[in-house]
Amino acid sequence: MAEIILKGRGISKSFDGIKVLENIDIDISKGSFTMIMGSSGAGKSTLLYALSGMDKSNSGEIEYKGKSITGILEKQMAELRSEEFGFIFQQIHLVSSLTLLENVTVAGCARKADTADVIKRAEKLFEKMNLSGVRNKLPSAVSGGEGQRAAVARAVIKNPGIVFADEPTGALNRSNTDRVLDLLSGIHNEGQTVLMITHDMHCALRGDRIIYLDDGHIKGELSLGSFVRGDIQRQQRLSDWLAALGW
Repeated sequence: MAEIILKGRGISKSFDGIKVLENIDIDISKGSFTMIMGSSGAGKSTLLYALSGMDKSNSGEIEYKGKSITGILEKQMAELRSEEFGFIFQQIHLVSSLTLLENVTVAGCARKADTADVIKRAEKLFEKMNLSGVRNKLPSAVSGGEGQRAAVARAVIKNPGIVFADEPTGALNRSNTDRVLDLLSGIHNEGQTVLMITHDMHCALRGDRIIYLDDGHIKGELSLGSFVRGDIQRQQRLSDWLAALGW
């Protein structure tokens, strides 16, 4: 049985009296690539922020690696996010005054690692992500796709327990979307746990598990297994499942 790295029980969240999440139970297995889908306003990002400690739920319990992180001090939560979690957002959020390489190495030093070792790891990531030629450029001097690939490198440089990705390809064209998805699939194949929000079925196909959120509730789950490019049956299974859920 797969090890559960992140667990949520009874997670509820309201804004101005309007329920956005209601009594959500969710388990994220170590090494999984879980996609959360749903219509706009279904609560997808709210759930991701609650699970990652970026926002607090009104009620419920969240465990990371078997220990409750509900109610811990904000300083402790900030340290947990810095050391154990990687984040990728739709907007890139790189530090504008730092080069791409500097953005990544600063994140890599969060665990007080040796700077020289972090730089070597960052350079290997940049080579892997086809970014070596722009590593010394500022974010304003590179394309959106290059910036987002640098954001992926920043998220994984410290070997986090989980990478949380909130629609990381939402502002990219199809070519750059596929490049980012290839990177995420690659780190997943190396054992990285990824939890990603998407509204795009093309992206969702990369996940080995799909969770569908509707009106603050989990409406369904689908296990797809390992991704194989060009798997028509996989595409049809996901399409039929989403159609049955009213997507």
